[in-house]
Amino acid sequence: MVMSLNILYICTKIIIMKNKYIAIAAFISIGMMSCVSEGADKATEAVTEVATEVIETAPEIVEEIAEEVATADYSAGEEIYGKTCKACHQATGAGIPGAFPPLAESDYLLEDKMRAIKQVINGSSEEMVVNGVTYNGTMTPQNLEDQEIVDVLNYILNSWGNAGGEITLEDVAAAK
Repeated sequence: MVMSLNILYICTKIIIMKNKYIAIAAFISIGMMSCVSEGADKATEAVTEVATEVIETAPEIVEEIAEEVATADYSAGEEIYGKTCKACHQATGAGIPGAFPPLAESDYLLEDKMRAIKQVINGSSEEMVVNGVTYNGTMTPQNLEDQEIVDVLNYILNSWGNAGGEITLEDVAAAK
């Protein structure tokens, strides 16, 4: 039981990283590895017990995470967006058709968060297809501190129907 509580702790940390499927797989794998020395019957029993714990506990943890995300404060990012991004991408994140791509419900934005960070840092002049529309404009590099990049992108990633998620200062450092 102590081993399964340790596994629960590890998998809870993985769930907090917002991927319950990886957590469930990790839970079962770690449970199997920890029980191999106890023989096949005991291993099967222990893995079943661990998997049951995951299945029973995961919905509560995922619900807590969803609540945290829903109540997250993105006001610093909203302020930066208003000063830096709104003129082109508009207050609603809808952009200007044919000129400035939308950030709201943007497939291009959401498919590669690291690319989004690099575009804020370095600007962009490459052709891009956003929600089926081709854009050939230029985005100038934004003169923002690392924390401001985190704040504004987290605001964008969690506004206007976007699927959410967050970037960190470590992500910004890796993009530089």
